[in-house]
Amino acid sequence: MEITLPMMRQELYSAVVCDALDALGYPHQSPRVPLPPYTTDKLLVGRCKTTLWVTMYDVDPKPYELELRAVDSCRPDDVLIAAAGGSMHSGIWGELLSTAAKNSGCVGAIVDGGIRDIAKMRAMGFPIFARGTCVYDSQNRQRVVDLDVTVEIDGVKFAPGDLVFADEDGVVVVPQAVEREAITAAWQKVHAENITRDAIRGGMQATAAYEKYGIL
Repeated sequence: MEITLPMMRQELYSAVVCDALDALGYPHQSPRVPLPPYTTDKLLVGRCKTTLWVTMYDVDPKPYELELRAVDSCRPDDVLIAAAGGSMHSGIWGELLSTAAKNSGCVGAIVDGGIRDIAKMRAMGFPIFARGTCVYDSQNRQRVVDLDVTVEIDGVKFAPGDLVFADEDGVVVVPQAVEREAITAAWQKVHAENITRDAIRGGMQATAAYEKYGIL
């Protein structure tokens, strides 16, 4: 059975995907730094569209050049990854970039840095996960220096095209090399968890349920 993105959005969540990656020998696929949701309470799933940001302290001769190229080149089901090293020097993502990215098919953004225009992005239904908020504009403060390259957030690598899951529990990235195995394992665990949960709700003790089903 092919597990599609709509199916993943309906049935999976970050913790169960993280568990599946653990079992496959990939125990470091989720940044430990906080990247909470600011505009949604739902699961975000898509494929990484990566941007690498740097902090600057001089006049930018070509402000916004590569970040605009990045959002204009987004494809359906992309998730924009903004790797800014956790810098809060400015709000590098806001309403206008969200609008442009959404128009290109992007389904959300994960920003290892500051964001702004929270209320407007929430109103437009664009999911944003970020390190924090900052009211300053990015012009002459931060800029994109590369896109569509492997980037890191808290030591976790995000490669272009990798699957990424984000919800209130955290952000998890699935390397393409183990994508099929990880998603299949996560799918199977979700449905096994449902059986275990129903057994416990029916009165079975947790120890007995774990011994019978091997799922916790």
